[in-house]
Amino acid sequence: MSFGPALDNETLLVNASQDLESINAIAANPVFEVDGPQRSVVRGICRRVEGVQLLVDRVADGTNEAISQ
Repeated sequence: MSFGPALDNETLLVNASQDLESINAIAANPVFEVDGPQRSVVRGICRRVEGVQLLVDRVADGTNEAISQ
């Protein structure tokens, strides 16, 4: 992850999106290895990460559209 005052918002959003993809992959890995309540927790984490991913992607798309106009 890179961040700092010199990076523009688009770069920060791309980094956030990539980090969320990695977090989702890490969280999804054990979903088939656990059962019961633990599986529900892992699935819940994955769904939350996916929701945040959608929000970041939507903002990134808006940033890209604003730049191209």
